[in-house]
Amino acid sequence: MKILIADDHAVVRQGYASLLSAMFAPCTVLEAGSGDQACSQCQNELPDVVIMDINMQGISGIETARRILQRHPQMKILFFSMYDEIPVVTQALDAGARGYITKSCTPDILIEAVNKVAAGQLYVEHELAMRLAVSRPAQKDKRLNDMTQREFEIFVMLAEGNSAKEISEQLCISNKTVSNYTAILKSKLNIASTAELVHLAIEAGLVKVGGQIQ
Repeated sequence: MKILIADDHAVVRQGYASLLSAMFAPCTVLEAGSGDQACSQCQNELPDVVIMDINMQGISGIETARRILQRHPQMKILFFSMYDEIPVVTQALDAGARGYITKSCTPDILIEAVNKVAAGQLYVEHELAMRLAVSRPAQKDKRLNDMTQREFEIFVMLAEGNSAKEISEQLCISNKTVSNYTAILKSKLNIASTAELVHLAIEAGLVKVGGQIQ
């Protein structure tokens, strides 16, 4: 795997580079100290995952993500920031990032996030994901607050149109487990069908009509 860390603090980059190199061996970890450097590294090296800070010298991480994705739409960007405000998270995801975690998270969350994003999945730190869900226009629906992280993950995947088989393969769980989670979700959300689940997710701003995460 080839990972690019874009952060304007050298000590931060080097510390996480050592962690990622150890956890994803064999792994090449590239570094960028600014948005411009990140754009150049993406153009020249085509990393599998970009781990990006929001606040960097020069152009911001969000603007950097937009510029990278204009040239490389399939690039997988994971924001790793000190900011946990929902408007910032929303901007980051709207810019096209596939994930968002905070710098206060544990190393295992970082590793999990990199794995998920590298696999093409969306990953938002659990607390942020729940706050994001209830902060959107229809988010006043308290039912979304009662889901565990795995339930929320399956809820979104179902709403995106993934089949039970696809979910089981992506999450490495059995079809029966997916069915059990689906039944639990329908009970918790007081809905009778997957169509109602999709409707709830759209109302909550979690998916667009075309099935893409907002």
